[in-house]
This record gives sequence, C-alpha cells and structure tokens, in this order.
Amino acid sequence: MSQPRPERDEYDDIAEVDLPDGSAEDAAMAAHIVMERASFPPRRPALTFASGRRFVARRVPLLRSSFGSAILLGLRFLQARFISVWGLIIAAALCPPFVFAAFAVFAAAVNFVSTASLLRLEVVFFQTSDRKKLGLAVRLASLVGVAFLGLSALVLLTLALAGWVAPAVAFVFLLSLVGRTMLRLLWAEATAEGDFRAIGNSNVVQAVIQPVLMLLLIFLFGPKALALFLADAVGHLLAAAYLLRRRARALLPLLLPALWSLASLREAAHRWRGVAIVLLPSALLSYGFAIAPILALPYASNTLLAAHVALAMRLLDMPAQMFGTVAVPLTLNRLRAYTGTRRRFWMKLMTLALMAAAAALFAGIGSVAWFADGFLDSTRWAGVGEAVAVLSIFYAASTLVGPLQEIATLSRHALGQLAINAVSLVVIIAVMLGFGHLSLALLYALGAVSVGRTLLYLAFIWLSRDDAGEPPYGMAAAA
Repeated sequence: MSQPRPERDEYDDIAEVDLPDGSAEDAAMAAHIVMERASFPPRRPALTFASGRRFVARRVPLLRSSFGSAILLGLRFLQARFISVWGLIIAAALCPPFVFAAFAVFAAAVNFVSTASLLRLEVVFFQTSDRKKLGLAVRLASLVGVAFLGLSALVLLTLALAGWVAPAVAFVFLLSLVGRTMLRLLWAEATAEGDFRAIGNSNVVQAVIQPVLMLLLIFLFGPKALALFLADAVGHLLAAAYLLRRRARALLPLLLPALWSLASLREAAHRWRGVAIVLLPSALLSYGFAIAPILALPYASNTLLAAHVALAMRLLDMPAQMFGTVAVPLTLNRLRAYTGTRRRFWMKLMTLALMAAAAALFAGIGSVAWFADGFLDSTRWAGVGEAVAVLSIFYAASTLVGPLQEIATLSRHALGQLAINAVSLVVIIAVMLGFGHLSLALLYALGAVSVGRTLLYLAFIWLSRDDAGEPPYGMAAAA
C-alpha cells in the first residue's frame, strides 16, 4: 500500500535543484542558484520603469496646474500693480508729503481693525476639503463679520459725536472696513476652492478704480488726505462687489436659508473657539509688528524723513501685497489637500521656495531704489530711494512671515506662533523706545529684528512634530 504523498513545501523547489557532480566550480554555481532562490521570492515587488513613468505622469498635471495658477495669479497682480503705480506717482507729485503720512496711518488703522473682523475664522476654510464643513465655516464667518461691522459702526458713531474723529473720516473708515471685511471672506473662500482667476481679476478691478478715483478727487477737492481715504474705500468696495458677483454661484449653495441653524452655529463656534482665542491675538500682534515703522512716525523730529518713510512703506506695500496675494492662496490651497507626513514635507519645501522668492524680490527692489535715489537729488523727495532700500530689509522678512503665519495655522501648536509674535512685538517696541526718534539707524535695527522673527517662524514650522491626521489645536472640524 503506497504512502500518501506529503504536501509540497514552499522550499521543495530548492531541494530539487540538481547538484551536478564534477568540479568545485560547478558546485559553487549550484550553491549560488540555491541561495538566490531561497533568498528572494519569485514575485518580489519592484518599482519598474513603467510604474515610474506612471508615477510621474499622475503628478505632471498637478504640477502643471499649480505652476499655471501661480503664473496666472502673479500676472494678474502685476497687471494690477502696474496700473496703480502710475496713479500713486502722480498723486505723490500733486500731494504734499504730510498727506501721504496721514494716509499711511489711516490705511494701517483700517487694516489692523479688519484683521479682527472675522475673528480669523477664515483660516478654518483650509482645515478640511469637505464642502459641508466649508459651508458651515462660511456661514459662521459671515455672521461674525456682520456683527463686527455693526459694533464698529456704533463705536465710530460714538467717536464722531464725541468730537474725537471727524464725521467724514469715521464714515469713510467704516466704508473701507466693510470693503476689506468682504474681501477677506471672499478671498478666503475663493482660495479654498482654487478660483485664483477671480482673485487676480478682483485685484485688477481695484487697481483700475482706486487710482483713477484718487486723481479725480484730488482735482475736484484739492490734495487732501480725505480724497485718498475715500478712493481707498471705494476701491475695496468695488473689488469686493466684483468678487461677490463672480463667486455668487458657488456661495449661494453654502448660504441657503435652510442651512442656517442656531444649534449648528453654536456648536461650530464652540469647536472653533481656539481660532479667536489663539490665532486672532497672534494675527493682531503680527500686524502690529508689521506697521512698527509707522508707529515711529509721530516721534520723528525730521518731518521730511517721516514723509519719506511713509511713501517708502506705501511703495513697498505693493510688492508685499503681490507676494502675499500670490503665495498665500497657492500655498494654502495645496496644503489643504494633504495631511500628516506629506503635509509636513510640503510645508518645508514651500518655506524654502518662499524664502528664496522673498529674498530675490526685495533685494532687487532695494538695489534699484538705491541706484535711482541719485536722480531725485533736486526734488523734495530726495532721499526716499535710500529709505526704500533700508526698509526693504524689514519688508523682505515681514512679507515672508505672511505666508509662513498662514502655514503655521495648520499646526496643532498654535500657541507657538502667538509666543513668537508677542516676543517680537515687545522687542521691536523696546528698540524704538531705545532710539527715541526716527532715523535710518532705527530702520536698520527694525530690519534686524524682523529677520530674527522670520528665522523663529522658519524654525517653528520645520521643527513642528504634529501627529499625522490630527486637526490643528482648537480648530477641530465639526463632525
């Protein structure tokens, strides 16, 4: 009776290799074959050339889309800035220097207040790719914005009645605040959805309307600060109106009356309370740091230098806004699609790219301004080129912090950026008090502090060790 044949073992094929009789060389060859078959499975995984091509092919459209979006948004903003520069140059020739100083203070004040208009809830738009959660965030931010504007109107009315602010200035301030608040909300929503064309076109609208209206008001009422204030307010309002019209089809499904629920809004406000508690103070401290040179203007014994600094800041605001308007939407829209280790990898890669771009941009601006200053020797603006060159150091670093701060909002350790901004603001105030007056030496010192702050932000992002997949601190998305 034959014995049952045992089941084949996975190593039987190794045993069946014939070891031929003969020379030692044949035995060594057979041993090599046996060891090769024992060490490697017959179907081992491998990254073949074909799979490598498929890997690259899947990512080429993504890279092409990102590059194309960057080019489109950059060209739109360059077009907008070139349109507005000529109006600013003509206004500088028509208006006395103190008018520009007053406008710089007005713009800084309204920008500072508008930073808090949505309680920074717009950063929640980038925490999830779920459109339902995006709609909840948009509704909550809209409600907060309306409430904030109503409260601001009451405060401005009180100040006007008390005689502390001119009624016309208070009214224009409110108009400008409304325009900036609408743009903040609409830009964030368009960025989250990747509509960079609408963002770029809104900048072109503002760049066309604002300088034309500014020159018209100067010719009608003379070179007064209120003409610049009103042109700024109307420019922002019309840009917001264009963007609202462009995004209406996408926004209406998010704002349908049936979707509004007091219970859901209350729950969302509770879940995202960390935004107002941590990120809002951080943003306000950061903006206070960014306008530090303006805070030094009242202490200037040399009014001409103060006017030069004010105009230099206005000129440098253009490339700074261009950098932020291009970098922030592209960066946040790309990072929104990633989580965990992949998001941290892209964070580091993007910080390096942003740092190189900011350094190249403002190094070029500073060099050109320094060279061009010699052509202004016989004018009242002689020396403004040197002021632009010196302030380029401050602006290069503070402009880079803009997108870095938005990237840092994706971190669970949001208290880190709050600490960086608080310490930096204390240091820069101490430096200004130490100098006691506005001077070029003070501007160099402010630039050094700004560079130090940027290095802290870079270290914070690079050394961040968030747990993969966990939501940022205080901003857990509503379930």
